[in-house]
Amino acid sequence: MNHSQDNEVNVGIDTGKTQLDIYIRPLGEYFAVSNDAKGVREAIRRIKAHRPTRIVIEATGRLEHTFVFAAAKHKLPVVVANPLHVRRFAGAIGQLAKTDKIDAQLIAHFGESIKPAQTAVAPENDRKISDLLVRRRQLMEMQTMEKNRLSIMPKELRTSINAILKAIKAQIDKIDTALDGMIAQADDWKEKNEILQSVPGVGKVMAYTLLSDLPELGTLNNKEIAALVGVAPINRESGRYQGLRRIRGGRHQIRTVMFMAMMSTIQCNKKFKDYYERLRAAGKRPKVALVACMRKMIVILNSMVRNGTAWEGNMA
Repeated sequence: MNHSQDNEVNVGIDTGKTQLDIYIRPLGEYFAVSNDAKGVREAIRRIKAHRPTRIVIEATGRLEHTFVFAAAKHKLPVVVANPLHVRRFAGAIGQLAKTDKIDAQLIAHFGESIKPAQTAVAPENDRKISDLLVRRRQLMEMQTMEKNRLSIMPKELRTSINAILKAIKAQIDKIDTALDGMIAQADDWKEKNEILQSVPGVGKVMAYTLLSDLPELGTLNNKEIAALVGVAPINRESGRYQGLRRIRGGRHQIRTVMFMAMMSTIQCNKKFKDYYERLRAAGKRPKVALVACMRKMIVILNSMVRNGTAWEGNMA
C-alpha cells in the first residue's frame, strides 16, 4: 500500500445513518453503499482493488464503526478524522456547496492535502471495555439527574424516582462486575490496572478509562501525554498581547474522569494535597490548581506504566 506522492490514492467516505458515499481520488470514481454489513463488504471489496494510500472517514458518533472495524480487519489504512478539521479545510479552499457526493470528494481531498496519520483501531476486547465505560458514564449521569429530582419533586413521586434509582444502581453494579472480569482475563491490562490503582485516589473507573481510552499511556514523553489528554496549557501571545494560558483539545472523556477523581485525590493523597495547597497559596484559582494536579498525575502515571513500577509516596 505504498505510493509515491504522485500516485497516492485517497478515499473519502461521507457517513450517513443508512448510506456510505465513497469517492476515490484522483481516479474520480464515486459510488454509494448501504451502511450495514453487506454494504461495507461491497465497499471494502471495491476499495481494496485500488490499493489506497489512506481511507478517510469522519468520526460521527459510532455510525462509522462498522466500516472502520471491517477496514482494520482487512488491514486497510483507515483514518478517522475530526469533522471540525474537515470543515475548516472546506472553508480554507472555499468549498461552500454541500451534498453527500461533494462531502465525500472533500474528505478525499482533505486526505490528499493534509495526509492525516492512520488511526490505531483498538482490539475487540478493548472496544468492549470502552463501550461498557461509556454506558457506565451514561448511567451515572442518569443517576445524578434522578437524585436531583428526588430533592425537588413532590413526595408523591419519590417512590417512582427511588425505583428508577434502584434499577440504575443494579445496572451500574452489573457493568462493574463485567469490567472486573474482562480486566482480570487480560494479563497486560491486569498488570497496568494494578500499577494505576496503586496510586491513592485512582479508582477502578479512572484506571479502566485510561486503559481503554488512552492506549498511548507509557509510550509517550511527558509533554506528549499531557497534550494528548488536554491538560497542557497553551500559550496565547501575539506582539505585546500576553493572554492567559488555557488548556485546549485533548480527550475530554479522560479529562472529565480525571477531574472528578482529582477532587478526591487531593483529600486522600498527601503528595497531591500538598501540591494543590502550594498552588492555591501562590494565588492560583481552584480549577487551575486542579488541572495542574491532573497534569502532574498523568505525567506520573505515564512514567509508572512505562517503567512497570507501582506508586511510591516520594514520586516527583
